[in-house]
Amino acid sequence: MAILINKSTRVLIQGITGKSGTQAASELLDYETKLVAGVTPGKGGEEVDTVPVFNSVVEAMEAAGPIDVSMVYVPPLLAKAAALEAISAQIPLVHIFVEKIPVLDVAQILAAAAKKGVRVLGPASVGVISPGEAKIGSIGGPNPSAVFSKGQVGVISKSGGMCSELAMLITTSGFGQSTVVGVGGDLLTGTSFADLLLEFEDDPATKVVVAFGEVGGSSEIEAAKLIKEGKFTKPFIVFLAGKFAESLPKDTALGHAGAIVGLEANMEEKIKALRGAGAIVAENFEDIPALIKKSI
Repeated sequence: MAILINKSTRVLIQGITGKSGTQAASELLDYETKLVAGVTPGKGGEEVDTVPVFNSVVEAMEAAGPIDVSMVYVPPLLAKAAALEAISAQIPLVHIFVEKIPVLDVAQILAAAAKKGVRVLGPASVGVISPGEAKIGSIGGPNPSAVFSKGQVGVISKSGGMCSELAMLITTSGFGQSTVVGVGGDLLTGTSFADLLLEFEDDPATKVVVAFGEVGGSSEIEAAKLIKEGKFTKPFIVFLAGKFAESLPKDTALGHAGAIVGLEANMEEKIKALRGAGAIVAENFEDIPALIKKSI
């Protein structure tokens, strides 16, 4: 099994005729993900890599049938309208690859999704891969099988690049991944570490979860609270990047929009909360395989 996506997941790409959308479509088809439709207003009737293009999400669903995931691959200022269209159609998972969406737009997207009971992954999410099953987004690029392998380790990261780095470390150490999720590093995101831990808890294929955390935000604190409440019972290994940032001036931004020094919990507070809840905090990135081996 896996979380979020599997072999039967039916996917739609909004913005499929754009450069990024076309590239993503090719990668999904190569990985044998069920990409059943694309949407670009005004380009209905065209095809991209054999995938039919429609003018709207509703039109696509009427022709192609049920959709499990909509991938939003449109320019930042058009992302709100596209996401709201997918949410209105009650597609269960809306994955937003787009970066630099205005924060107010993101807040409105997340509020609409909450009302409709729709999960949003992102913004600025590289996507999800369940090795050997399916992928959404640009995770792994055109050759994901070189990095990702099927196994028992769930992976969560704000950083898209670190999704691949973690997977490579795990794969070369003789383990594999159940599902790898890039949640996105924006100030506001639709899916948290805690949300995914609940999913991994219910997944029999996942025996341990590894997360790549960073300075700023409260994702790790929320995860620690979940573990302390007994809602996640599997081993949880966390590597926290950016410890050096504690010496930088407060409000310094590092890379991701949500990685801000002094924003919510500091690194020491995160480590204390995680260890106090029973999570395993890796001192060094390269320690992760040995910690997995002890945990499985």
